[in-house]
Formats: sequence, C-alpha cells, structure tokens
Amino acid sequence: MTALLRLEGLTKTFRTRRGAVRAVDGLNLEVRAGETLGLVGESGCGKSTTGRMLVRLLDPTAGRITFDGEDITGLSQRAMRPLRRDLQIIFQDPFASLNPRHTVGSIVAEPLRVQGERDPRPRVQEMLEYVGLGAEHLDRYPHEFSGGQAQRIGIARALVTGPRLVVADEPVSALDVSIQAQIVNLLAGLQRRLGLAYVFIAHDLAVVRHVCDRIAVMYLGRIVETGARDVVYGAPAHPYTRALLSAVPLPDPVAERARERVVLRGDPPSPSAPPPGCPFHPRCFKAQERCRAEPPSLRMAAGRQVACHYPETEPFTP
Repeated sequence: MTALLRLEGLTKTFRTRRGAVRAVDGLNLEVRAGETLGLVGESGCGKSTTGRMLVRLLDPTAGRITFDGEDITGLSQRAMRPLRRDLQIIFQDPFASLNPRHTVGSIVAEPLRVQGERDPRPRVQEMLEYVGLGAEHLDRYPHEFSGGQAQRIGIARALVTGPRLVVADEPVSALDVSIQAQIVNLLAGLQRRLGLAYVFIAHDLAVVRHVCDRIAVMYLGRIVETGARDVVYGAPAHPYTRALLSAVPLPDPVAERARERVVLRGDPPSPSAPPPGCPFHPRCFKAQERCRAEPPSLRMAAGRQVACHYPETEPFTP
C-alpha cells in the first residue's frame, strides 16, 4: 500500500543558551491511508515534537516530509493553507487548546472560515453530532463543559474540514480513566466512518494497543522499534519496549503482584548530551561493550525493525 505520509531523515534541533538539543534525530516513518500508527515512549522522547512537524506547526531542521506524494517540507504557511484541510491535530489539553472567549460553534467553525467557507454552520452541527454533542451546545463556552466533552469539541474542530490524516497528541492523557475509553472508542468509530489515518501519540501502551495497527517506539529522539501491533506486543525485540510493556498494569491483581517487572536504571539522558554508542545503553539490562561504542541501526529482525545489537527473540509474557 502506498504511504499517505512519509518521513525521511526527519530531524529537529533546538538552540539553547547551553548549546543545541536534538529533540528528533533522523526519523524514517510512513503512515498509510486509513491506518493508525502509534508513536509511543517516555515524556521528553520527541513524540510531540514529531507530531507538530508532521502537520508543519514546527519546521524541521533537516529531513523530508512527503504527504500524498508531495514534498511539503519547505512550504510556506500560505502554501500550506490548502493542505490544512487534509492535515489536522488533536491536542493533549482540551481546555488549553480552546479559546475561552469563543463559543463552541465559533471554535469548530474556525478551520472552515480559514478555508473560505461562507456558511459553516450546517457542517459544524453535523460534526458535533458525530462526536456526541448537539445543536444546543453551539452557543455555550468551553468552561461549561467537562474534560471529556471539551475533548469532543477539539475532535470536532480537527475533523470539520474532512482531513485525511490526523495527529492525536496524547488525546486522553489529561482525562479521567473512566472517560478515556469513551474518547478512544469515539476516535476509532470516526476513523471507520470517515476513512481517517491517525498518528496516535501516547506514553500509555495499554491505550495504544486497542487503537493502533502499527507501533513505533521512540527513545531520545530516535525510533528503536517499529512493526505491526501484534508482533511488537507479542514479542518485543528491544529491551526498552519490553520495559515499557512490563510497566503496563495487569487487570488481574494476583498476576500483577506475581509478575517480574523489567526495571530500567536511572532516568533518560539529556538530549543535549546523549551518550555515545546506543543511546539506551546506560539504562539497558543487556548492554555490552559494543553497545557503549557503536550506535545500532534500525534493521529487520523477526518481522519488525529494531535498533538493537542484541534484540530479544523470545515471546513476551507480561
């Protein structure tokens, strides 16, 4: 299947008083039409920076972004405007992303007005119905809604232009656990209904497992493992992926108490001073001398790509 979105060598470097911080380091990824790619990893690994570059809210320092066969890497904001119909983003904090001075109707209609739509109201009402809200909510303000309802408004705003690809940046992490499943199910239903492709950014692998077709695991700005969901979850090859999966709580309290966790040593290194060799080696329980000196490349192993000199080969039992 032809890729709808392709990243080649995508890099983002931020300049600080202390020097340069490479938040994203040479990413190669693709997203196919109608699928969901889960982008997972700890806080600070570069997931959100990547998501913002995908929709060109941030300009990459190097690399290439191709959408539907067109190189959009160097397009100006004016040239990007027509493509905003096809590329949208859902933000993590619904209240921070909604203008408190505008009504719901105005917020959801704004992307259509930017595209020159003269009468957005019928489409706005349709989208509110899609996300489980109604016409009675049009003239209300964001502070009048719960967190879950506010995120539904954010989803309606992102989908009102009829996009083909949506970046969902931690869309449920700011919500109560009881509401998270509702929003995840809503996003899955809208994908089937509208034929969307998602890049689903999260640190919670339990959430990602239920919505994604493929998984890409990030560590310190790099992809360390990527493959089909069942392959990665069933037999993760990278030690970091195993550690993330072992941290996912089990529903059975007896099994939760009995299992052995993969415990990582220390905290992630600073992106401004990455370690030599494999960036994961200071925390890795399998690290050897080669890992300290030679950065591993992303290569095929056991049905997925993994950046590890000594990948795991056994099935994983959480």
